[in-house]
Amino acid sequence: MGLLQSILGKTGRRFIKRKDSDAGETGRALEELRGLLYHEIHTSEGAKRQQQRLCGPAVAMSFNFAVAVSIIMANKLVMGKVGFNYPVALSLIHYAVAWLLMAILRAFALLPVSPPSKSTPFSSLFVLGAVMSLSTGLANVSLQHNSIGFYQMAKIAVTPTIVLAEFMIFNKKVSSKKVITLGVVCAGVAVATVTDLEFNLFGACVALAWVIPSAVNKILWSNLQQTANWTALALMWKTTPITVFFFMALMPLLDPPGVLAFNWNLKSTSAIFISAIFGFLLQWSGALALGATSATSHVVLGQFKTIVIMLGGYILFKSDPGPVSLCGAFVALCGMSLYTYLNLNRSLESGAQTGKPLKPKSIEDGENGADTKAVDSV
Repeated sequence: MGLLQSILGKTGRRFIKRKDSDAGETGRALEELRGLLYHEIHTSEGAKRQQQRLCGPAVAMSFNFAVAVSIIMANKLVMGKVGFNYPVALSLIHYAVAWLLMAILRAFALLPVSPPSKSTPFSSLFVLGAVMSLSTGLANVSLQHNSIGFYQMAKIAVTPTIVLAEFMIFNKKVSSKKVITLGVVCAGVAVATVTDLEFNLFGACVALAWVIPSAVNKILWSNLQQTANWTALALMWKTTPITVFFFMALMPLLDPPGVLAFNWNLKSTSAIFISAIFGFLLQWSGALALGATSATSHVVLGQFKTIVIMLGGYILFKSDPGPVSLCGAFVALCGMSLYTYLNLNRSLESGAQTGKPLKPKSIEDGENGADTKAVDSV
């Protein structure tokens, strides 16, 4: 050791000490990085930040829009060519496959962590799971016993119901400009899509009963994610078993008999499984959109999907909705554009007041299913 010190001298000893110090600092930095990554992945707060960072309002709503259009085509294939005319059973399969996919993600430690059980009472999760099944099941019954026009009118009624419910429950207020804009949107959608209004007492009662669970479903999905550090997948993991249970109870009441006698060949099974994959993506994207925006914004997105599908049929497939419907579609699109502008303008004003930009959320305005036609989820 004395020989080594004599060879290295004071300069060599200082160099060795500096290298040891650098190694210690590098080790501490790596430990801090590992702790940060663990916190980002294995805590509910970190998972929520990751979701907000990677999936903002524009990404979430675009994702939901694309999946909603795709599942309409997949469900037309299942109920049309395949002949699986059991909408509640199909919804049950959608949610069961979604739960299986999330179980696989959980097995590989890819499912986001849920917040502590004390932060959200089980009653809230139970109510959310129940209203999800009721919203879809009653929508199916409404379609069976009402004309398409009356069904669309019930969907339009969800918008004022959400605004009123959030004002009564959370004291969330909507500006007069947005109230007028939402009225223009609803009127335009009504003119564009409501072409027949055949009244049926039982169907009308079912439609009215469906409006409340549909509104509550969207409000809960949005509120729990924005106030309790829930991510979309974590909340889906907790509520999906409850929804499956209620679907199993509703299926014999709402579906026609014969689902067990259905011809489960390779073609039909493959089509139903593809539809179930889209169902999982629809539920996930709807939850992301509700977490990134608000319940009212998500309803407006659903109405936008309805208008786009109608205009797409007119442009691509030469369908003729009539000049009145086209004028209504134009009015609805103008109202949606103005509504989006008001949201963005409010976000920019809030960002200027706080000194940093905010995401275009509209929590204060009380604004994530998606289009609930037939077998839509969330």
